[in-house]
Amino acid sequence: MNRRSFLRSAAGLGALGRAFEIARPPNIIVILADNLGYGDLGCYGSTLNRTPHSDRMAREGMRFTDCYSASGVCTPARAALMTGCYPRRVGLHFTRPDGQVLHPVSHNGLNPDEMTIARLLKSAGYATSMIGKWHLGDQAPFLPTRQGFDYYLGIPYSDDMVGGRRRGSEVTPPLPLMENEHVIEAPVDRDTLTRRYTEKCIEILEQQRGRPFFVYLPHAMPGSTSSPFSSERFRGKSANGAYGDSIEELDWSVGEILSTLKRLDLDSNTLVIWTSDNGAPRIAAPHGSNRPLGGWGYTTAEGGQRIPFVARWPGKIPAGSTCSALVTLMDLFPTAAQLARVAPPRDRPIDGKDIWPLLSGRSKASPHEAFYYYAGARLEAVRSGKWKLVFGRTPADGGSATILYDLEKDVGETTDVAAANAAVVRRLQALAEKARVELGDGERKGRGERPAGWVADAKPQLM
Repeated sequence: MNRRSFLRSAAGLGALGRAFEIARPPNIIVILADNLGYGDLGCYGSTLNRTPHSDRMAREGMRFTDCYSASGVCTPARAALMTGCYPRRVGLHFTRPDGQVLHPVSHNGLNPDEMTIARLLKSAGYATSMIGKWHLGDQAPFLPTRQGFDYYLGIPYSDDMVGGRRRGSEVTPPLPLMENEHVIEAPVDRDTLTRRYTEKCIEILEQQRGRPFFVYLPHAMPGSTSSPFSSERFRGKSANGAYGDSIEELDWSVGEILSTLKRLDLDSNTLVIWTSDNGAPRIAAPHGSNRPLGGWGYTTAEGGQRIPFVARWPGKIPAGSTCSALVTLMDLFPTAAQLARVAPPRDRPIDGKDIWPLLSGRSKASPHEAFYYYAGARLEAVRSGKWKLVFGRTPADGGSATILYDLEKDVGETTDVAAANAAVVRRLQALAEKARVELGDGERKGRGERPAGWVADAKPQLM
């Protein structure tokens, strides 16, 4: 081969290589906190917690002001993220005898027949890893490794579900740390969870750098106790007590992951999402903050279901941008499908919408006509545009009542404007009726509901 032929061949190979890089779908990392308040990060207004790495993500990416979980509590919220569906659609809005949140040694769990975001991305050639709190069933058929994840390290339910509690005739086991399907530590040292999860995440990134990967990192903190846990490096160092210590260690974790992506030359082809499963609950008071929203986690108030959501992908997501469109954690499923160029399932309804047009800055319009706030089995509110209609009970006579909020002017939900906006009330009531038909409400079953998973012989996860 002469020099000219060689250069032509080299140029062709170079172009092919560049085309391959462009064609390769992005890596996706979803970092999910447990009970992180809307106002707990600096980029969302906190002046107590030092969160420089989260704030950097917002400066280098997009901050959403109106992102919703699909529940105020963790099991249904996580089911929605995994499946792209309202929790009631997949049967995990409320289960018996657990209630809204699955307990240790439950017979219930995420049905293995559901298509999870991990299973979807795995079908597109992604390496899939989960590190953190699962809370979608601790029995073998429900574990992450049976739901599309190649690897799992974490606790199977909440950090406050420690051993020794009596449930009926049974006593709950010590809180286990699991690797894949085996308990490797019990009880787990909760002080070290954020650090250990972060170290494992970095190890996974180093191992999987040569192929597209999906990493789901649902941290256990700030968690479900009034005094969250943190490692010795962060304990007692914040200006906001144990809660602030925990938040600042979570922020450190974000920084470690971003630094690793840079070091491994993965930064420009990795979408990173940093969010929460619901708002800070009352147990976090006075240290946790949902300001300026009204209400607390575990409810259908804005402070219960509106959450921080920051997305970063250098060169693809406009830096320093803010999006006020209504989006939900359910949207991650179809958005990931679009980015991975794999079709979502067509044999079942998916409630989430592809929000890549928003993330890329090409659109400012929400793809959702309405968002439905469920508390367990009950539809408690509906939002459309700036309006939120809440279905309540009048304490005097037990009759039904509706309250309308203008969320553009009143995110604290303090002023009922229903009387002056009768047409808006009627329109939102009609939207709510559509949800009751499709998803159900209370004892009224929806036509689109699917059953949760069930095992007859539930056994504790023990070493």
